[in-house]
Amino acid sequence: MKLYKDTMTLYAITDRRWTQTQTLFEQVDLALKGGVTCIQLREKNLDEKTFLEEAKEIKKLCRKYNVPFIINDNVKIAIQCRADGIHLGQDDMNIKDVKKLVGNDTIIGISAHTLEQAIKAEREGADYLGVGAVFSTSTKNNTHKVSYNTLKEICNSVNIPVVAIGGINKKNIKQLAGTNIAGVAVISAIFATTDIEKECKDIKRIIIENKII
Repeated sequence: MKLYKDTMTLYAITDRRWTQTQTLFEQVDLALKGGVTCIQLREKNLDEKTFLEEAKEIKKLCRKYNVPFIINDNVKIAIQCRADGIHLGQDDMNIKDVKKLVGNDTIIGISAHTLEQAIKAEREGADYLGVGAVFSTSTKNNTHKVSYNTLKEICNSVNIPVVAIGGINKKNIKQLAGTNIAGVAVISAIFATTDIEKECKDIKRIIIENKII
């Protein structure tokens, strides 16, 4: 699946901690119904067999909505389930090494916290960047805070889509207007809510009405 700028508009990242009353599959389905434009499956603690089975099922769901399906970190799972892409952190495999394994048709996203990291990632072949944390977040420990000015500088210095990430919700998303981001990545702002579909629609409406992207 090709990566277009508008596929980054509302980028949802899964988090198993919010699945008390619903399965992850059900949550992702609701997010897709609500207008999410990209799904990243993020699993840190599942065994490989369960992770692969889950990845295959959620990939089918993403196909139904014609939305890119990205695997976080795990290159092996991404290859086995034939994911559309893989997202890598700064401490993960080198992009060039990953491309040798997954081929040039697989979307590769990179987390970046500085202008230098962003430029390096683009030069090495990244297809998009996840830049943050733009706000305080409880999802990840030891996050790097990225200022508004740094985010804007990164967006204006690279030619690939930039997705803002980290603590983004309906109350603070307007603060990202003017940075030239291609979209926002959200986790708890949708998956921790009681009405995931509505929350996605609300966030997307705010993005459009306030010209966040």
